[in-house]
Amino acid sequence: MDMGVTKNTEIYVRKVAPLGDPIEVTVRGYELSIRKADAEMVEVKEEEA
Repeated sequence: MDMGVTKNTEIYVRKVAPLGDPIEVTVRGYELSIRKADAEMVEVKEEEA
């Protein structure tokens, strides 16, 4: 939450390191690298078409 990942925020996965850690995402217009363990705590809901 401290980095802007809050409820109903769109997150785009940009890159994943070869071993899966860290993961680079775009959130609120900036790039954020987060550890896999932290990324696992983010609940994702697919966008309806």
